[in-house]
Amino acid sequence: MRRFLRPLLVTALAAGLTATAAPSLAQTQNHPDREDRFKRVAYFIQWGIYSGRNYQVKDVDTSGAAAELTHINYAFGNVSEDGGCVSADSWADWEIPMKAEQSVDGVADAEGQPLRGNLNQLKKLKAKHPGLRVQISLGGWSGSKYFSDAVLTPESRAKLAASCVDLWIKGNLPGLPAGTGAGVFDGIDLDWEWPGSAGNDGNIIRPEDKQNFTLFAAELRRQLDEVNPRLQMSAYLPAAPAKIEAGFEVKEVFKILDFATVQGYDLHGPWELRTGHNGNLYTDPRDPSPVKYSVDATVRHYLANGAPARKIVVGVPSYGQGWTGVKSKGNGLYAAATGPAPSSGVAGTEDYKTLAKKPGKRFRDVRTGTVWLYDGNDFWSYDDPWTVLQKALYIRTKGLGGSMMWSIDQDDEKATLTSTLYRVLR
Repeated sequence: MRRFLRPLLVTALAAGLTATAAPSLAQTQNHPDREDRFKRVAYFIQWGIYSGRNYQVKDVDTSGAAAELTHINYAFGNVSEDGGCVSADSWADWEIPMKAEQSVDGVADAEGQPLRGNLNQLKKLKAKHPGLRVQISLGGWSGSKYFSDAVLTPESRAKLAASCVDLWIKGNLPGLPAGTGAGVFDGIDLDWEWPGSAGNDGNIIRPEDKQNFTLFAAELRRQLDEVNPRLQMSAYLPAAPAKIEAGFEVKEVFKILDFATVQGYDLHGPWELRTGHNGNLYTDPRDPSPVKYSVDATVRHYLANGAPARKIVVGVPSYGQGWTGVKSKGNGLYAAATGPAPSSGVAGTEDYKTLAKKPGKRFRDVRTGTVWLYDGNDFWSYDDPWTVLQKALYIRTKGLGGSMMWSIDQDDEKATLTSTLYRVLR
Protein backbone atom coordinates (compact mmCIF):
# COMPACT_ATOMS: atom_id res chain seq x y z
CA MET A 1 0.00 0.00 0.00
CA ARG A 2 2.61 2.55 1.03
CA ARG A 3 4.88 1.60 -1.87
CA PHE A 4 2.02 2.61 -4.21
CA LEU A 5 0.78 5.80 -2.56
CA ARG A 6 3.94 7.58 -1.61
CA PRO A 7 5.72 7.61 -5.00
CA LEU A 8 2.45 8.69 -6.66
CA LEU A 9 2.11 11.71 -4.39
CA VAL A 10 5.80 12.60 -4.38
CA THR A 11 5.86 12.54 -8.18
CA ALA A 12 2.76 14.71 -8.41
CA LEU A 13 4.06 17.27 -5.94
CA ALA A 14 7.48 17.35 -7.58
CA ALA A 15 5.78 18.12 -10.88
CA GLY A 16 4.77 21.47 -9.47
CA LEU A 17 1.14 20.83 -8.64
CA THR A 18 -0.10 23.25 -5.99
CA ALA A 19 -1.22 22.00 -2.60
CA THR A 20 -4.64 23.62 -2.99
CA ALA A 21 -5.47 22.47 -6.50
CA ALA A 22 -7.88 19.56 -6.78
CA PRO A 23 -6.28 16.56 -8.52
CA SER A 24 -7.61 15.91 -11.99
CA LEU A 25 -9.74 12.93 -12.97
CA ALA A 26 -6.87 11.37 -14.89
CA GLN A 27 -4.58 11.59 -11.86
CA THR A 28 -6.96 9.53 -9.75
CA GLN A 29 -7.03 6.55 -12.15
CA ASN A 30 -10.83 6.37 -11.94
CA HIS A 31 -12.61 3.38 -13.47
CA PRO A 32 -16.02 4.46 -14.88
CA ASP A 33 -17.35 0.89 -14.85
CA ARG A 34 -17.12 0.86 -11.01
CA GLU A 35 -19.47 3.84 -10.50
CA ASP A 36 -20.84 4.17 -6.95
CA ARG A 37 -18.98 1.10 -5.74
CA PHE A 38 -17.95 3.24 -2.76
CA LYS A 39 -20.08 5.17 -0.32
CA ARG A 40 -19.44 8.88 -0.19
CA VAL A 41 -21.07 10.19 2.97
CA ALA A 42 -21.19 13.75 4.31
CA TYR A 43 -22.76 15.14 7.45
CA PHE A 44 -25.08 18.14 7.11
CA ILE A 45 -25.36 20.03 10.39
CA GLN A 46 -28.87 21.12 11.34
CA TRP A 47 -27.69 24.35 13.02
CA GLY A 48 -25.55 25.41 10.07
CA ILE A 49 -28.50 27.19 8.42
CA TYR A 50 -28.40 30.03 10.94
CA SER A 51 -26.61 33.33 10.44
CA GLY A 52 -23.28 32.21 11.91
CA ARG A 53 -22.75 29.82 9.00
CA ASN A 54 -25.71 30.35 6.69
CA TYR A 55 -25.11 27.05 4.92
CA GLN A 56 -28.36 25.81 3.43
CA VAL A 57 -29.37 22.47 1.93
CA LYS A 58 -29.42 24.37 -1.38
CA ASP A 59 -25.67 24.93 -1.04
CA VAL A 60 -25.08 21.17 -1.14
CA ASP A 61 -26.58 21.32 -4.63
CA THR A 62 -25.08 24.55 -5.98
CA SER A 63 -21.56 23.58 -4.86
CA GLY A 64 -21.82 20.38 -6.89
CA ALA A 65 -21.52 18.18 -3.79
CA ALA A 66 -25.00 16.64 -4.04
CA ALA A 67 -24.16 15.05 -7.37
CA GLU A 68 -20.98 13.56 -5.87
CA LEU A 69 -22.39 12.06 -2.67
CA THR A 70 -24.20 8.79 -2.06
CA HIS A 71 -25.39 9.66 1.48
CA ILE A 72 -26.12 12.70 3.62
CA ASN A 73 -26.23 12.14 7.37
CA TYR A 74 -28.43 14.83 8.90
CA ALA A 75 -27.06 15.79 12.33
CA PHE A 76 -28.62 15.40 14.83
CA GLY A 77 -31.74 13.91 16.34
CA ASN A 78 -31.74 13.48 20.11
CA VAL A 79 -32.59 10.72 22.56
CA SER A 80 -34.76 12.19 25.31
CA GLU A 81 -34.59 11.58 29.06
CA ASP A 82 -37.72 9.41 28.84
CA GLY A 83 -36.11 7.19 26.20
CA GLY A 84 -37.66 8.41 22.95
CA CYS A 85 -36.47 9.99 19.73
CA VAL A 86 -36.98 13.77 19.58
CA SER A 87 -35.91 16.66 17.42
CA ALA A 88 -32.98 18.68 18.71
CA ASP A 89 -34.30 21.77 16.90
CA SER A 90 -37.77 21.50 15.35
CA TRP A 91 -37.52 25.07 14.04
CA ALA A 92 -34.56 24.16 11.85
CA ASP A 93 -35.90 20.69 11.08
CA TRP A 94 -39.43 21.40 9.82
CA GLU A 95 -40.76 24.77 10.96
CA ILE A 96 -38.62 27.58 9.56
CA PRO A 97 -40.08 28.97 6.29
CA MET A 98 -37.45 28.96 3.57
CA LYS A 99 -37.22 31.88 1.17
CA ALA A 100 -36.96 31.33 -2.57
CA GLU A 101 -33.23 32.09 -2.54
CA GLN A 102 -32.74 29.43 0.16
CA SER A 103 -34.73 26.75 -1.62
CA VAL A 104 -33.29 23.91 -3.69
CA ASP A 105 -35.86 24.45 -6.46
CA GLY A 106 -36.11 28.23 -6.06
CA VAL A 107 -39.66 28.04 -4.68
CA ALA A 108 -40.32 29.65 -1.30
CA ASP A 109 -42.31 27.82 1.37
CA ALA A 110 -45.99 28.79 1.23
CA GLU A 111 -47.98 30.17 4.16
CA GLY A 112 -49.43 27.26 6.14
CA GLN A 113 -47.32 24.64 4.37
CA PRO A 114 -46.99 21.71 6.83
CA LEU A 115 -43.43 20.59 6.05
CA ARG A 116 -40.87 23.36 5.86
CA GLY A 117 -37.30 23.82 7.05
CA ASN A 118 -34.39 21.50 6.37
CA LEU A 119 -36.52 18.38 5.99
CA ASN A 120 -38.52 19.84 3.12
CA GLN A 121 -35.32 21.01 1.44
CA LEU A 122 -33.76 17.56 1.83
CA LYS A 123 -36.84 16.10 0.18
CA LYS A 124 -36.41 18.52 -2.72
CA LEU A 125 -32.70 17.68 -2.92
CA LYS A 126 -33.50 13.98 -3.21
CA ALA A 127 -36.03 14.69 -5.95
CA LYS A 128 -33.31 16.48 -7.92
CA HIS A 129 -30.72 13.76 -7.19
CA PRO A 130 -32.69 10.47 -7.09
CA GLY A 131 -29.67 8.34 -6.17
CA LEU A 132 -28.94 10.33 -3.02
CA ARG A 133 -29.86 8.75 0.34
CA VAL A 134 -30.50 10.82 3.47
CA GLN A 135 -30.18 9.38 6.98
CA ILE A 136 -31.07 10.90 10.34
CA SER A 137 -28.09 10.73 12.69
CA LEU A 138 -28.95 10.18 16.35
CA GLY A 139 -26.90 11.50 19.24
CA GLY A 140 -23.64 13.28 18.57
CA TRP A 141 -21.22 14.64 21.14
CA SER A 142 -23.82 16.74 22.99
CA GLY A 143 -26.84 14.49 22.37
CA SER A 144 -25.72 11.12 23.76
CA LYS A 145 -26.45 11.66 27.45
CA TYR A 146 -29.46 9.34 27.74
CA PHE A 147 -28.55 6.60 25.26
CA SER A 148 -27.45 4.22 28.02
CA ASP A 149 -30.78 4.50 29.85
CA ALA A 150 -32.78 4.18 26.63
CA VAL A 151 -31.20 0.85 25.62
CA LEU A 152 -30.99 -0.71 29.07
CA THR A 153 -33.82 -3.28 28.81
CA PRO A 154 -35.62 -5.12 26.00
CA GLU A 155 -38.68 -2.94 26.63
CA SER A 156 -36.73 0.33 26.54
CA ARG A 157 -34.86 -0.73 23.38
CA ALA A 158 -38.13 -1.56 21.63
CA LYS A 159 -39.60 1.77 22.77
CA LEU A 160 -36.64 3.80 21.49
CA ALA A 161 -36.55 1.99 18.15
CA ALA A 162 -40.31 2.44 17.67
CA SER A 163 -40.06 6.13 18.55
CA CYS A 164 -37.21 6.71 16.07
CA VAL A 165 -38.99 4.87 13.27
CA ASP A 166 -42.25 6.69 13.97
CA LEU A 167 -40.72 10.17 14.05
CA TRP A 168 -38.04 10.04 11.39
CA ILE A 169 -39.06 7.23 9.01
CA LYS A 170 -42.86 7.30 9.15
CA GLY A 171 -42.63 11.08 9.48
CA ASN A 172 -45.12 11.58 12.30
CA LEU A 173 -43.86 14.99 13.33
CA PRO A 174 -45.37 16.58 16.47
CA GLY A 175 -48.26 18.95 15.77
CA LEU A 176 -48.47 18.09 12.07
CA PRO A 177 -50.72 15.71 10.09
CA ALA A 178 -49.68 12.06 10.27
CA GLY A 179 -46.92 11.17 7.83
CA THR A 180 -45.98 14.77 7.00
CA GLY A 181 -42.27 13.96 7.22
CA ALA A 182 -42.43 10.59 5.46
CA GLY A 183 -40.02 10.09 2.58
CA VAL A 184 -37.30 12.41 3.86
CA PHE A 185 -35.07 9.79 5.49
CA ASP A 186 -33.84 6.54 3.97
CA GLY A 187 -32.27 5.21 7.13
CA ILE A 188 -30.86 5.89 10.58
CA ASP A 189 -27.29 6.56 11.67
CA LEU A 190 -26.34 5.82 15.31
CA ASP A 191 -23.90 8.34 16.72
CA TRP A 192 -23.69 7.36 20.40
CA GLU A 193 -20.53 8.99 21.79
CA TRP A 194 -19.63 6.70 23.59
CA PRO A 195 -21.02 3.41 24.90
CA GLY A 196 -19.13 2.23 27.96
CA SER A 197 -16.64 5.12 28.05
CA ALA A 198 -16.46 8.85 28.63
CA GLY A 199 -17.87 11.29 26.14
CA ASN A 200 -19.40 14.67 26.90
CA ASP A 201 -19.60 15.69 30.55
CA GLY A 202 -22.71 14.29 32.22
CA ASN A 203 -23.22 11.34 29.88
CA ILE A 204 -24.65 8.23 31.52
CA ILE A 205 -22.24 5.29 31.14
CA ARG A 206 -22.54 1.62 32.08
CA PRO A 207 -20.28 -1.40 31.49
CA GLU A 208 -23.24 -3.20 29.85
CA ASP A 209 -23.50 -0.46 27.19
CA LYS A 210 -21.29 -2.60 24.97
CA GLN A 211 -23.75 -5.47 24.75
CA ASN A 212 -26.78 -3.17 24.81
CA PHE A 213 -25.52 -1.25 21.77
CA THR A 214 -25.55 -4.50 19.80
CA LEU A 215 -28.98 -5.45 21.12
CA PHE A 216 -30.43 -2.05 20.28
CA ALA A 217 -28.94 -2.11 16.78
CA ALA A 218 -30.58 -5.50 16.21
CA GLU A 219 -33.94 -4.24 17.48
CA LEU A 220 -33.78 -1.11 15.35
CA ARG A 221 -32.85 -3.20 12.31
CA ARG A 222 -35.84 -5.44 12.97
CA GLN A 223 -38.24 -2.53 13.17
CA LEU A 224 -36.79 -0.85 10.08
CA ASP A 225 -37.26 -4.10 8.15
CA GLU A 226 -40.92 -4.18 9.14
CA VAL A 227 -41.36 -0.84 7.38
CA ASN A 228 -39.03 -1.43 4.43
CA PRO A 229 -36.01 -3.81 4.24
CA ARG A 230 -34.31 -1.30 1.93
CA LEU A 231 -33.97 1.23 4.74
CA GLN A 232 -30.34 1.49 5.78
CA MET A 233 -28.62 1.67 9.14
CA SER A 234 -25.12 2.88 9.91
CA ALA A 235 -23.14 3.91 12.98
CA TYR A 236 -20.29 6.26 13.79
CA LEU A 237 -17.50 4.41 15.63
CA PRO A 238 -14.44 5.71 17.50
CA ALA A 239 -10.74 5.65 16.66
CA ALA A 240 -9.32 4.94 20.12
CA PRO A 241 -8.76 1.21 20.78
CA ALA A 242 -9.80 1.67 24.43
CA LYS A 243 -13.17 3.13 23.38
CA ILE A 244 -13.69 0.41 20.78
CA GLU A 245 -13.02 -2.31 23.35
CA ALA A 246 -15.22 -0.67 25.99
CA GLY A 247 -18.22 -0.03 23.81
CA PHE A 248 -18.53 -2.19 20.73
CA GLU A 249 -18.85 -5.88 19.90
CA VAL A 250 -17.27 -5.18 16.55
CA LYS A 251 -17.95 -8.40 14.65
CA GLU A 252 -21.57 -8.65 15.83
CA VAL A 253 -22.35 -4.97 15.21
CA PHE A 254 -20.97 -5.00 11.67
CA LYS A 255 -23.23 -7.95 10.84
CA ILE A 256 -26.23 -5.73 11.61
CA LEU A 257 -25.08 -2.47 10.03
CA ASP A 258 -25.07 -1.67 6.33
CA PHE A 259 -21.83 0.20 7.00
CA ALA A 260 -20.01 2.08 9.76
CA THR A 261 -18.21 5.39 9.54
CA VAL A 262 -15.04 5.34 11.64
CA GLN A 263 -13.43 8.35 13.25
CA GLY A 264 -10.54 9.63 11.17
CA TYR A 265 -10.01 12.98 12.89
CA ASP A 266 -9.59 14.59 16.32
CA LEU A 267 -6.62 12.27 16.77
CA HIS A 268 -4.84 15.26 18.30
CA GLY A 269 -6.21 18.69 19.17
CA PRO A 270 -5.69 21.78 21.32
CA TRP A 271 -7.08 20.03 24.40
CA GLU A 272 -3.47 18.81 24.48
CA LEU A 273 -0.72 21.38 25.09
CA ARG A 274 1.46 19.96 22.33
CA THR A 275 0.83 20.17 18.61
CA GLY A 276 0.03 17.09 16.53
CA HIS A 277 -1.92 15.80 13.57
CA ASN A 278 -5.70 16.07 13.40
CA GLY A 279 -6.17 13.14 11.01
CA ASN A 280 -2.89 11.52 9.91
CA LEU A 281 -3.32 8.56 7.58
CA TYR A 282 -0.31 6.63 8.86
CA THR A 283 1.24 6.37 12.31
CA ASP A 284 4.18 8.69 12.91
CA PRO A 285 6.89 6.94 14.95
CA ARG A 286 8.15 10.39 15.99
CA ASP A 287 4.87 11.19 17.76
CA PRO A 288 5.79 11.47 21.47
CA SER A 289 2.24 10.57 22.59
CA PRO A 290 1.89 7.33 24.61
CA VAL A 291 -0.77 6.12 22.15
CA LYS A 292 0.07 6.80 18.52
CA TYR A 293 -3.17 7.24 16.56
CA SER A 294 -3.68 7.10 12.80
CA VAL A 295 -6.42 6.29 10.32
CA ASP A 296 -4.53 3.19 9.24
CA ALA A 297 -4.13 1.96 12.83
CA THR A 298 -7.87 2.42 13.41
CA VAL A 299 -8.80 0.55 10.24
CA ARG A 300 -6.44 -2.31 11.08
CA HIS A 301 -7.94 -2.56 14.56
CA TYR A 302 -11.46 -2.93 13.19
CA LEU A 303 -10.33 -5.48 10.59
CA ALA A 304 -8.53 -7.51 13.26
CA ASN A 305 -11.73 -7.57 15.32
CA GLY A 306 -13.86 -8.98 12.52
CA ALA A 307 -15.16 -5.94 10.62
CA PRO A 308 -15.48 -6.61 6.87
CA ALA A 309 -13.40 -4.15 4.86
CA ARG A 310 -16.27 -3.27 2.51
CA LYS A 311 -18.34 -1.95 5.45
CA ILE A 312 -15.64 0.36 6.84
CA VAL A 313 -16.21 3.96 5.73
CA VAL A 314 -13.32 6.24 6.68
CA GLY A 315 -13.97 9.62 8.28
CA VAL A 316 -12.25 12.58 6.61
CA PRO A 317 -12.20 16.05 8.22
CA SER A 318 -13.06 19.23 6.34
CA TYR A 319 -11.67 21.27 9.22
CA GLY A 320 -8.44 21.66 11.14
CA GLN A 321 -7.26 21.71 14.73
CA GLY A 322 -5.11 24.64 15.81
CA TRP A 323 -2.76 25.66 18.63
CA THR A 324 -1.29 29.04 19.60
CA GLY A 325 1.83 30.04 21.50
CA VAL A 326 3.87 27.53 19.53
CA LYS A 327 7.55 28.49 19.56
CA SER A 328 9.75 26.25 17.49
CA LYS A 329 12.96 26.60 15.51
CA GLY A 330 11.62 24.00 13.11
CA ASN A 331 8.20 23.32 11.61
CA GLY A 332 6.19 23.48 14.83
CA LEU A 333 5.21 19.81 14.87
CA TYR A 334 5.06 18.18 18.33
CA ALA A 335 6.06 21.50 19.91
CA ALA A 336 4.68 22.93 23.16
CA ALA A 337 1.66 25.23 22.88
CA THR A 338 -0.19 27.54 25.26
CA GLY A 339 -3.74 26.79 24.09
CA PRO A 340 -6.22 26.78 21.18
CA ALA A 341 -5.47 29.04 18.22
CA PRO A 342 -7.89 31.93 17.56
CA SER A 343 -10.37 31.20 14.77
CA SER A 344 -13.47 32.53 13.06
CA GLY A 345 -15.63 30.32 15.31
CA VAL A 346 -14.73 28.11 18.25
CA ALA A 347 -11.09 28.65 19.22
CA GLY A 348 -8.86 25.81 18.07
CA THR A 349 -11.09 24.70 15.19
CA GLU A 350 -11.29 26.16 11.69
CA ASP A 351 -12.94 25.26 8.37
CA TYR A 352 -10.91 23.98 5.43
CA LYS A 353 -12.31 26.81 3.30
CA THR A 354 -10.72 29.32 5.68
CA LEU A 355 -7.47 27.47 6.30
CA ALA A 356 -6.86 27.07 2.57
CA LYS A 357 -6.53 30.86 2.30
CA LYS A 358 -4.70 31.42 5.57
CA PRO A 359 -1.17 32.87 5.30
CA GLY A 360 1.83 31.04 6.70
CA LYS A 361 4.25 28.32 5.69
CA ARG A 362 2.85 24.91 4.84
CA PHE A 363 4.63 21.66 5.52
CA ARG A 364 3.82 18.25 4.13
CA ASP A 365 4.73 14.70 5.13
CA VAL A 366 3.70 12.16 2.51
CA ARG A 367 4.86 9.32 4.77
CA THR A 368 2.11 10.10 7.28
CA GLY A 369 -0.38 11.69 4.86
CA THR A 370 -0.38 15.08 6.54
CA VAL A 371 -0.18 18.80 5.90
CA TRP A 372 0.11 21.60 8.43
CA LEU A 373 0.42 25.37 8.57
CA TYR A 374 2.83 27.16 10.92
CA ASP A 375 3.47 30.89 11.09
CA GLY A 376 5.85 30.98 14.03
CA ASN A 377 3.08 31.18 16.62
CA ASP A 378 -0.06 29.43 15.39
CA PHE A 379 -0.05 25.82 14.18
CA TRP A 380 -2.91 24.29 12.17
CA SER A 381 -3.26 20.61 11.23
CA TYR A 382 -5.87 19.99 8.53
CA ASP A 383 -6.62 18.09 5.33
CA ASP A 384 -6.20 19.56 1.85
CA PRO A 385 -6.89 18.03 -1.59
CA TRP A 386 -3.60 16.11 -1.58
CA THR A 387 -4.03 14.49 1.81
CA VAL A 388 -7.63 13.70 0.88
CA LEU A 389 -6.39 12.16 -2.38
CA GLN A 390 -3.95 9.98 -0.44
CA LYS A 391 -6.74 8.83 1.87
CA ALA A 392 -9.05 8.10 -1.06
CA LEU A 393 -6.37 5.99 -2.74
CA TYR A 394 -5.84 4.16 0.56
CA ILE A 395 -9.58 3.43 0.81
CA ARG A 396 -9.68 2.15 -2.75
CA THR A 397 -6.56 0.03 -2.52
CA LYS A 398 -7.59 -1.52 0.81
CA GLY A 399 -11.03 -2.40 -0.55
CA LEU A 400 -12.77 -0.33 2.14
CA GLY A 401 -16.35 0.90 1.94
CA GLY A 402 -15.80 4.57 1.15
CA SER A 403 -15.41 7.96 2.80
CA MET A 404 -17.34 10.14 5.23
CA MET A 405 -16.84 13.88 5.67
CA TRP A 406 -17.51 15.93 8.77
CA SER A 407 -19.00 18.27 7.74
CA ILE A 408 -20.08 19.42 4.29
CA ASP A 409 -20.46 23.11 5.23
CA GLN A 410 -16.73 23.33 6.03
CA ASP A 411 -15.68 22.45 2.48
CA ASP A 412 -15.24 25.39 0.10
CA GLU A 413 -17.87 26.77 -2.26
CA LYS A 414 -16.64 24.50 -5.06
CA ALA A 415 -16.76 21.41 -2.81
CA THR A 416 -13.08 20.80 -3.54
CA LEU A 417 -12.51 18.10 -0.91
CA THR A 418 -15.79 16.38 -1.77
CA SER A 419 -14.88 16.38 -5.46
CA THR A 420 -11.43 14.94 -4.77
CA LEU A 421 -12.99 12.00 -2.95
CA TYR A 422 -15.57 11.54 -5.71
CA ARG A 423 -12.94 11.34 -8.45
CA VAL A 424 -11.33 8.35 -6.77
CA LEU A 425 -14.21 6.67 -4.98
CA ARG A 426 -16.81 5.91 -7.64
